[in-house]
Amino acid sequence: MARTLTFILCFVYVFSLVISQEAVLHVSDGSSSKEYCLVYNSSWTNLSTSLSNAVEYQLVNMTSTFLCSASGVGPTALMGKAVVVMKGDCDFSQKALIAQDLGATVILIASKTTMLTPSANETDYGKVKIPLALMRYRDLLDAQQTFPDGMSVRLYAPPVPLLDVSILIMLFISVFTVAMGAYWSGVSERDRLSAGPAVVDSGEKGSGSDLSLYSPLKVVIFVALMSAMLVLMYFFYKWLVYVIIAVFCLASATALHSCLEAVMESIGLAACNFSCLGRAWSVRSLLLAAVSVSVAVVWGVYRNEDRWIWILQDLLGIAFCLNFMKTITVSNFKVCVILLSLLVLYDVFFVFITPFFTPDGESIMVQVALGPESSGEKNGGNMVEVPAEPTAPYEKLPVVMRVPRFSAWAQNLCGMQFSILGYGDIIVPGLLVAYCHRFDVWTNSPRKIYFVTCTIAYFFGMVVTFVVMIWSKMGQPALLYLVPFTLLSSAMVAWRRKEMRQFWNGSTYEMEHQDMAVEEENADFHK
Repeated sequence: MARTLTFILCFVYVFSLVISQEAVLHVSDGSSSKEYCLVYNSSWTNLSTSLSNAVEYQLVNMTSTFLCSASGVGPTALMGKAVVVMKGDCDFSQKALIAQDLGATVILIASKTTMLTPSANETDYGKVKIPLALMRYRDLLDAQQTFPDGMSVRLYAPPVPLLDVSILIMLFISVFTVAMGAYWSGVSERDRLSAGPAVVDSGEKGSGSDLSLYSPLKVVIFVALMSAMLVLMYFFYKWLVYVIIAVFCLASATALHSCLEAVMESIGLAACNFSCLGRAWSVRSLLLAAVSVSVAVVWGVYRNEDRWIWILQDLLGIAFCLNFMKTITVSNFKVCVILLSLLVLYDVFFVFITPFFTPDGESIMVQVALGPESSGEKNGGNMVEVPAEPTAPYEKLPVVMRVPRFSAWAQNLCGMQFSILGYGDIIVPGLLVAYCHRFDVWTNSPRKIYFVTCTIAYFFGMVVTFVVMIWSKMGQPALLYLVPFTLLSSAMVAWRRKEMRQFWNGSTYEMEHQDMAVEEENADFHK
């Protein structure tokens, strides 16, 4: 089985290689070399897929001109050479055709503005026979300073696998978080029930600090508030983003402390209590609080440092999702169906429908999740957008898991690219998986059949989500696939085990059953 899975993954990896719109400019002077980012159009320009197979050309710097005409250029000045000119005054195809007529073998266009995938009229695509690509003007200045005695260049664009390692890491993070959050919720429910009737009866719809969604009306209000908040974020992003960041720091630090406390409890680490100011304090709890706050503060300070801060964001995000699934409970399957169905409509509407109403044709969900100033992560792969100059970091909402695309070979040259997954795609199905585990506890079901089945269904739902995303080359509303998988699988188990009525009514079933029995006894007594 393991060998078969390995073979399938290798097969998918090899046969999912695609040509990116980003390439590498390899510059050298014979003794040293350096590489820079290029943006090109793979349907217009053919480049070698490896450095060893790339042809080497001498580079002629003509950035003093736009090369919109051949005047002032010697008839042999560009013969058999690569030429770099400035962007502007005429279109790309005109520059390329003039360079081609002068005998140039490659044309590079230096840009001081954002570099988009170059394009031209359909009739010009067949006329241009030489490679054409855009490079940053600041990269050219750096190359001139590094190689003052002349430069030779090679252009190549290695294929990038669609199945990036980051997707597998994201799959592991999502399934692990859902499984552990649901498991924690079930363990908490078992502890609550084993504590005795007094504790169970202490809260009608929850106990301790737990909150329960038990009313369909409250679910509708909850989804309506989510929709309103998303729309407010779209229109007032630059102000509300800081509110969300502050709330996330506080909530994630609290969640991380709660998760670490649970881990310490499970391994039996002593709390080491002491008294101070008339109160009992736990050394373990204080140390864990210090660690949790420190992690949240470091993330808050360095949140825009893409190179490594994603690790802390994912750590805090996992803790946040785990604590949410343990704290917020759903009382029965009926509420699960209503909640998940409404959130599927919410997800689909804000991803697929809102682009018809927004000025730039971008979905409200993507715009809010990635930030209005983000570009690279929004493109579907047919177009790229690379800034020509260093840009100030923009604030992003901490509502997604982010893992860099490790096979994006040009990410250090053109900018880091990330695979992302929203917290909602973990938490929302996770609430159903958590309910399944609590139901296993209530019914003492063998081998935690509901919990295991729903977790496996979530796994396959995530796989389908990623497959569709790779195939369509665009982001997907994951709940569109996760909700049917999890709802139908859990309902099928309940139907097969003849427990659908109890599964549907959940924690209120036993009370309702007892009330009906009392009413029947009273009716018989009066008779």
